[in-house]
Amino acid sequence: MRIDGTVALVTGGGSGLGAATARALAGRGARVAILDVNVGHGEAVASEIGGHFARCDVADPASAAEALASSRAALGTPGILVNCAGIGTAARVVGRDGPMPLDAFERVVRANLIGTFNMIRLVAAEMSVAAPGPNGGRGVIIATASVAAFEGQIGQAAYAASKGGIAALTLPVARELARFGIRVLTIAPGLFKTPLLAELPEETQAALASAIPYPSRLGEPAEFAQLVIAMIENDYLNGEIVRLDGALRMQSK
Repeated sequence: MRIDGTVALVTGGGSGLGAATARALAGRGARVAILDVNVGHGEAVASEIGGHFARCDVADPASAAEALASSRAALGTPGILVNCAGIGTAARVVGRDGPMPLDAFERVVRANLIGTFNMIRLVAAEMSVAAPGPNGGRGVIIATASVAAFEGQIGQAAYAASKGGIAALTLPVARELARFGIRVLTIAPGLFKTPLLAELPEETQAALASAIPYPSRLGEPAEFAQLVIAMIENDYLNGEIVRLDGALRMQSK
């Protein structure tokens, strides 16, 4: 799929993997809309790349619909959606204070899994009625899972479940949307130098990096964005989950 001139939506585009993806897409000539709950960060990235910003809570149907309407009015119908918005938490199923609060589990699943599906359903509906491209394609949707979807660690029950759900969505949604010429893909990143990890002490970052076979370092957000670009441009790639982790396999804790 051609990126130049295509409207691209990036959720969580105000920082980390999303910001790197937005910059990469803009660098390829896409018209980029940043969708984020953090207004300050989102507006800053949008201003930097000459894009559009819309505040968006991806798990809220009304907020997402308003953000899409704003982006459509400013840029046009989207041909690319990259879901990077998400949250993480650490809590044991049974901890010192008893069972994990159910609302803590629900909050993570709602933000990560339901938020991803909410954006997929809304954007796919818009893509499905757009004019097809030269090869019959109408769009590409990319979600962000995690290696925790496959090797969740102790304390990651909520996060692993939410990311595992995203991985499980990939093939059935790709099969369903194939008739519209919409491809659906997922990236499962390992340990990346996101704002959260970048704030950790150098020795902590080094300890995390030592578990990665090669290259033994945290991933750079630009490397995530590079894979997004490759996925969009390769028309034969569909319904696939790609690990981006330096051969990392997470231990139990």
